[in-house]
Amino acid sequence: MSKSSKGLSIGYRIGYRFRMVALTIFGPAQLGEGNDPVSRLERERAAKVAAARAARESS
Repeated sequence: MSKSSKGLSIGYRIGYRFRMVALTIFGPAQLGEGNDPVSRLERERAAKVAAARAARESS
């Protein structure tokens, strides 16, 4: 298991990959970093990974 996926359910990881592929294929052509949906998805995942690590370390 990779370090970035620890603590995330298999359902979330499958959904994340599906949304990433969908945004890559069907998403907008060019947007700035602040409103790019792929960047937003990556930031949301990073926040979930950090929360999972914090919960695991506090247990």
